[in-house]
Amino acid sequence: MFDNLTDKLNEVFKRLRGQGSLTEENIGESLREVRLALLEADVNFKVVRSFLDRVRQRAIGRDVLESLSPGQQVVKVVYEELTALMGSEAARLNTGGQPPTVLMLVGLQGSGKTTTAGKLAKHLRAQGRRPLLVAADLQRPAAQDQLQTLGKTIGVEVYRSAGAGSPVAVCQEAVSLAKSRLLDPVILDTAGRLHIDEPLMAELRAIKAELKPAEILMVADAMTGQDAVISATAFHQALEVTGYILTKLDGDTRGGAALSIRAVTGAPIKFVGVGEKLDALELFHPDRMASRILGMGDVLSLVERAEQVVDAKQAATLEKKLKTQRLTLEDFRDQLRQIRSMGPLEQLMGMIPGLSRMKGLPDSAQQEKELKRVEAIIDSMTPGERQRPEVLNGSRRKRIASGSGTDVADVNRLLKQFAEMQKMMRQLVQRGKGGRLPRNMPFPLH
Repeated sequence: MFDNLTDKLNEVFKRLRGQGSLTEENIGESLREVRLALLEADVNFKVVRSFLDRVRQRAIGRDVLESLSPGQQVVKVVYEELTALMGSEAARLNTGGQPPTVLMLVGLQGSGKTTTAGKLAKHLRAQGRRPLLVAADLQRPAAQDQLQTLGKTIGVEVYRSAGAGSPVAVCQEAVSLAKSRLLDPVILDTAGRLHIDEPLMAELRAIKAELKPAEILMVADAMTGQDAVISATAFHQALEVTGYILTKLDGDTRGGAALSIRAVTGAPIKFVGVGEKLDALELFHPDRMASRILGMGDVLSLVERAEQVVDAKQAATLEKKLKTQRLTLEDFRDQLRQIRSMGPLEQLMGMIPGLSRMKGLPDSAQQEKELKRVEAIIDSMTPGERQRPEVLNGSRRKRIASGSGTDVADVNRLLKQFAEMQKMMRQLVQRGKGGRLPRNMPFPLH
């Protein structure tokens, strides 16, 4: 996410921080490089120009030039202006009013609209809501089938009607059903096109007029860059979009759409899709995104992900085992699985301050491969061996290596790391003198 932009901005700021003092001249030179980095990231040129004007005006002020750390102050200014550019604060979903609340999803074909409808339903269901998904795309039966499959996967009811004459009728029937079954909110998966045309907009305007949705959310593909901004503008002009959901942000190294849409349309980004799994939908926080772009990490989002995947009961059991020094390889494997369930390692590393800028670290694909190898080795052990790894003699280690598709050296390395980790945990417990250990913290890998 934003890899190229982050790297280039960090190079600029590294040089700035190395200056003994800052002048209007060297600040101007640095901002020209920032301009190029933003344009290469496919940020709208008008947005870039106004953004840099605000940064320049603040950066050449007395508070920055006469501060003890002027380079760091410039970084602070850029961070604050990036946050403001993307909306300053997280824009919450409007699900208030008389139930059922209607949420209307719009967008072009291929943007991930139907999958996003499923993700949004899962997100709301986790909050205790009882959403209803509506297959309002009568142009593509495949979209209706896909939504039906998604609903079954996440345990959410889906309404589809083969006999309805129009999308408006389907949506009206769905709202009536939601009222009778106390389902709320109603999520409309409307039709898309390969490009914007008047028949599509007329259909969407008719649904809006009849259903009066609390939210009209456009789903846009972040990887299409400025094309996403152009589409977002067209949908906003036709429908008065209340917010955007950016998909495929995990695969976009440019990020221009995320930095441009709010400034160009005036409507906020409300959610971002950060993966293919149905739980890979995050509330959009401008301040956290600005922090990620500048390579400062995003600890709050990391903690939130950990809280979602860590079972409280399991965490309490683990804490007890740590205190009594009865940690097993089975516990170790369970923690690795929790780490992997939090999302791709590349994303997790980007949330840890400074880690993404460290040199010499193995890439995320290599780390993912290593985690799978460790899990395979532990899975190849018997339950007794996982409980008491000290019984693993030469012949057992050879059997485990053969069963996991690894070498005996890999098995030996894992056992050595596990023994070192146990030693470290014992020292932590002794230093803590029986106090509470941090919860929701996965085991470290050395």
